[in-house]
Amino acid sequence: MGSLHFTTPSREKLLQDMTTSEKIALLSGVDFWHTAGIPHLNLPKLRMSDGPNGVRGTKFFDSVPAACLPCGTALGATWSRELMKEAGDLIVRECHAKSAHVWLGPTVNIQRSPLGGRGFESFSEDPLLSGIMAGAVISSVQKGGIASSLKHFVANDMEHERTLVDCRISQRALREIYLLPFQLAIRDANPWALMTAYNRVNGTHMCENAEILQDIVRREWNYDGCILSDWFGTYSTVEAINAGLDLEMPGPTEWRGKKVSTAMSVGKISNDTINQRASSVLKLIERCSKSGIPESGPEICLDSESGRDVLRRLGSESIVLLKNERNILPLDSAKSLAVIGPNLKKPFFCGGGSASLRPYRSVSILEGLNAQLEKPVQYAEAWRIYNMLPVLGDLVRSPTSGKLGHFLMSIYSSPPLEDKHTLLETFELDDTNVVLYDYSNAATPDNVLFATIEADFVVEQAETYAFGLTVAGTAKLYLDDNLIVDNAEKQIRGESFFGSGSVEEIGYTELEAGKVYRLRVDFGSAATSNLNKAGAPVFGAGGVRIGCAPCVDQGSDLDKAVELAKTVDQVVLSVGLGPEWESEGSDRTELGLPGRQAELISRVCAVNGNVVVVIQSGTPVSGPWNEVPAVVQAWYGGNESGHSIADVLLGKTSPSGKLPLSWPMHIEDTPAFLSYRSEAGRCYYTEDIHVGYRFYEKTKRPVQWPFGHGLSYASFELDHLTLTMDGSGLDSQLHISVTVTNTSTIDGSETCQAYVKRISESKVSRPIKELKGFTKVFVPAGETKLAYITIPLKYATSIWDETSGTWLMESGSFEVLVGNSSALTPLSSLFHVATSLEWKGI
Repeated sequence: MGSLHFTTPSREKLLQDMTTSEKIALLSGVDFWHTAGIPHLNLPKLRMSDGPNGVRGTKFFDSVPAACLPCGTALGATWSRELMKEAGDLIVRECHAKSAHVWLGPTVNIQRSPLGGRGFESFSEDPLLSGIMAGAVISSVQKGGIASSLKHFVANDMEHERTLVDCRISQRALREIYLLPFQLAIRDANPWALMTAYNRVNGTHMCENAEILQDIVRREWNYDGCILSDWFGTYSTVEAINAGLDLEMPGPTEWRGKKVSTAMSVGKISNDTINQRASSVLKLIERCSKSGIPESGPEICLDSESGRDVLRRLGSESIVLLKNERNILPLDSAKSLAVIGPNLKKPFFCGGGSASLRPYRSVSILEGLNAQLEKPVQYAEAWRIYNMLPVLGDLVRSPTSGKLGHFLMSIYSSPPLEDKHTLLETFELDDTNVVLYDYSNAATPDNVLFATIEADFVVEQAETYAFGLTVAGTAKLYLDDNLIVDNAEKQIRGESFFGSGSVEEIGYTELEAGKVYRLRVDFGSAATSNLNKAGAPVFGAGGVRIGCAPCVDQGSDLDKAVELAKTVDQVVLSVGLGPEWESEGSDRTELGLPGRQAELISRVCAVNGNVVVVIQSGTPVSGPWNEVPAVVQAWYGGNESGHSIADVLLGKTSPSGKLPLSWPMHIEDTPAFLSYRSEAGRCYYTEDIHVGYRFYEKTKRPVQWPFGHGLSYASFELDHLTLTMDGSGLDSQLHISVTVTNTSTIDGSETCQAYVKRISESKVSRPIKELKGFTKVFVPAGETKLAYITIPLKYATSIWDETSGTWLMESGSFEVLVGNSSALTPLSSLFHVATSLEWKGI
């Protein structure tokens, strides 16, 4: 975009000057991350980048390092509009560093089940919390001239058969739960772009769903932004364009171009429709010109102290203190301490899939604690957990540069063993999870390519080793030209690589200590595989993941960890999940902690009474929590995760996070337990509007920890609730104020949560109560602050009336309940709605 003051003629004048072919060209991407430009009309390409917890840039493969924000559920746990604005400001700076005009985020899908593979990307199980938090970050991002693409619209709530599944949802649940966060974000921030989901809703794929895209979004909500597909989520030409899908991503196009011209020539798509779609893309270009970011600009790593400070604060304020018996936390730095657990050295900064990126730095729990304590912390990993064999890491060394942890990858246009093959390029890489979704080379226009990965391989211990290959494509692994793993001839469909890859094939061999082996992997891109990939999009050239681990009994390591726990005053247990369990392309299969983590917790608690469990996961996990004195939910905390955790554990920061979702005891207790997977291509949302805490309260089913729960080192007293109403009819507002007194000697923040309960009999069954407003307030020790919450009356009291097809603000009596969690709302006040009123819009 050449200059800071890029200008164009009016969109109407541009459309008059453009040929039909030029208009059609605007309606699809030209490559994985860019829209089409028209130079003679001064229309530049726009660059897009994932989102939602950072700005990765234009590369999965060999990407430029970036800032990784805490995951969506972590940001939701802050319950802070102000922090979302700071997060948005950081995203703007990161977009400038990556020359990106469109940020693909935030995600506001609803967590129907804790098993959702992408649950960590979204804010909450509650539509109001999701929509308000999204609106805050979008406002900040777009204030900086960067477009926000709200996603995934709508009901992309599971990964199982996500491109095939038909989500069958009642109109009431669709409106009150699943569409509402999008509606609120559009009301509050008007995102300049909206991304459709892969799935069907009530029979129609979202990219073709005119009832939702046109009737609801454009006509009812008066949305004026650009509607684009998720990557490879366009499934038709005529239906998608007529339904309102402006932009097919990525490019080169599969469904547009000449197919649109043909459809127009036979009257299936009108000139007016093409003008409308092109006008939406032009409007996006016009809005993004405010950023001043040049077309096809450079990508750099932006690592600053101010950025680190924001990330650290976001991480620490997202941490939820779930349990703290005997005030074990904060830790006593004068007492001896051990850190135990499989995650203590793993800086779990984010989940997997398109939300992942290469951080410019990452900090583990062990590193965070050691940075603040005078003496190095004793530690024991106890047990290695992995869903797939660990990547090779320092087991390999580049055969040319000699760099530890590096390897060579040579790419060819034909199999390298053929006589006539052409070497296209060679890379030295440092991660044996090689993702080629966006790799491109003019010599491989159809993403048909071949590669050889080579490295020197050395182990320190003589043992039998397991080698694993997971691939979207075909691959064989050799050591000194001996075939160890064959994942090419007889492949089995798995959940890797967004669901388009194979299961991990494993081979075993005995290795000598200190001997240098030549490791080689022969790889063919996704197009070389005959796997049935139905239900999952195939991304570009696919990828390959190489793993290895010794075949040893880890029981002795667990025993040693328990012995260490006996010798110290305090223990921090580091447990959880990670990107292998929570990732785009697959859902979790169970609620429990993987491996022997639950056993580790029980055994350590049996020998030490001062145990703190730190959980790193994006969604709830079950475990022996009743045996543990203190439990901390740390989420995936971004680049500074280890420092954020240490700040809370050592008392530098008082925890203030609140759960943005309910924490169930058992997976069988969850509302979607019987209807979470695609069966015969359908998933019935049988829990209807009773998602999350709405379900648990209605059924009186106990939970481990309730929605909105979170403890602090400070203590607070909420009192003196006042409730007033002003305005008239649909324009009325509820105004709530509460005093918040910090009754402790520690500064801290408290979140006031306002729920509304229907007292009078309703036309339909309602939840016991619903979150309708919230605010977070910082209160110094011994002081009192006033907390204010304003709620539009129509949003506080309305249901979706399926009979009239409108929102209905019901007359009758209601009660406002205010507290610091959904289970603790001691303050209440009644109000009355005199007249029932129907409404539509936002």
